[in-house]
Amino acid sequence: MADEFARIRRLPPYVFAEVNQMKAKLRAAGRDIIDLGMGNPDTATPAHIVEKLVEAVRDPKTHRYSQSRGIPGLRRAASAYYKRRFAVDIDPETEVVVTIGSKEGLANLASAITTPGDVILVPNPSYPIHPYGFVIAGANIRHVPHGPGYNFLDELEYAVRHTSPKPVAMVLNYPGNPTAEVVDLAQYEKLVAFARRHEMYILSDLAYSEVYFDGVPPPSILAVPGARDLAVEFTSLSKTYNMAGWRVGFAAGNRRLIQALAKIKSYLDYGQFTPVQVAGAAALNGPQDCVEQMRTLYRERRDVLVEGLHGIGWPVPSPSASMFCWAPIPDAFKHLGSLEFSKLLLARADVAVSPGIGFGEYGDGYVRIALVENKHRIRQAVRNIKRFFKEYRDETRAGAAQASSTQAQSVEDAIR
Repeated sequence: MADEFARIRRLPPYVFAEVNQMKAKLRAAGRDIIDLGMGNPDTATPAHIVEKLVEAVRDPKTHRYSQSRGIPGLRRAASAYYKRRFAVDIDPETEVVVTIGSKEGLANLASAITTPGDVILVPNPSYPIHPYGFVIAGANIRHVPHGPGYNFLDELEYAVRHTSPKPVAMVLNYPGNPTAEVVDLAQYEKLVAFARRHEMYILSDLAYSEVYFDGVPPPSILAVPGARDLAVEFTSLSKTYNMAGWRVGFAAGNRRLIQALAKIKSYLDYGQFTPVQVAGAAALNGPQDCVEQMRTLYRERRDVLVEGLHGIGWPVPSPSASMFCWAPIPDAFKHLGSLEFSKLLLARADVAVSPGIGFGEYGDGYVRIALVENKHRIRQAVRNIKRFFKEYRDETRAGAAQASSTQAQSVEDAIR
């Protein structure tokens, strides 16, 4: 019997595990850890959505198997959302599939459309399912650098020129996780033209489409004329409606890709629990003031965090969207890399963040900070980090002074 399974062997060690284990040990020892690591919403799902779930679950008819492609009511609600938000007409019968969270949809579509040896272009750094959904499916990944300091289109062109066989698809994610990057419709037009020129599909992750702060809503790639010839987009209700644990989202776009996803799901699952889908439809169709409240909440937390970190000498860029800050490691700690710096923050400041290396090697100069604690806790995190920075500077100076003294003594001894 094999000691190791082939697909598991292709997956690297889980970088976040080290930090998570350390966090658990410190908490077990009674330390008050402020957890800004995982992008896990900390507020309640809006009451009208919960009430719709309760109403639906009391109906015995909903206790039976659901539909793998999603109930018609949620597919229609997804179609209405695209029309209302992006002015895009989506056929709920042929261009939408309900997913058990966008992560499941991405992974299953990867299995549906790739064969071993196919090449996929994936941004680096990126959310782990973007490359590893395809790795699990047996495909090969061409990592494309992006983020601060990179021209993504130029990097894509370079990747295609130096890749054999020709890539069959590429993954996009705006607003980005972990980088919080955003693009406008003009940039999407260029990306669609690039994909068309090189005859490849686009899988776009739009999970943070409603988490924006500057008054400019992020666009959908499907709003580009002709995009549905080659693109499919994944949307999640997790962040928009604080429904992360509910695991419900949907894919929309290219009919061929949607039908491929629907077919593979028909073999793998019976769809999300019907009451959850009913509640999802209520979220999309119901009052949207809860969404604006969510934006206000994250904007206020962002401002407290960014202003606080700037005040202690850590110039973290202020994101215009997503629930993350993509923070360059301070100069004094760059030599450590993101994993060791994250462990230091945890051990010395009681603050947990995600090391950028966990999102790809091009993320190693950064840590991702999630806006998932209230403003009071974020202020406390800033105070803890300020104390740690001061202690570290003092220790470094003391060490340098000791080294200088020792060196001087050695010189004096040599002269004698």
